Amino acid sequence: MNNILNQIGIENYIFLSVLLFCIGVFGVLYRRNAIIVLMSIEIMLNAVNLLFVAFSTYHQDAEGQIFVFFSMAVAAAEVAVGLAILVSIFRNLGSIDIDNLKNLKG
Repeated sequence: MNNILNQIGIENYIFLSVLLFCIGVFGVLYRRNAIIVLMSIEIMLNAVNLLFVAFSTYHQDAEGQIFVFFSMAVAAAEVAVGLAILVSIFRNLGSIDIDNLKNLKG
């Protein structure tokens, strides 16, 4: 695996991770659909996980990859709970537009 990292270079992994994270931030800040916001958060989480794997491979240490494994498990649970909440909101309001969700306060 380290041979592949030497061929591609750690800089390319960093660039790809930053690019994915920026796409995720853009999706969270500028989109109004709650499902797309959740997908953007997942893209940001995957960007961070990519960096963990790349740096753990670069340093030949498995701790980063173990952390990514647990992070992916938590992310799967987060998606399941988030989608269940969105389905419940859609049943009550008929829309999952974030502007409409602001009316749910107090």
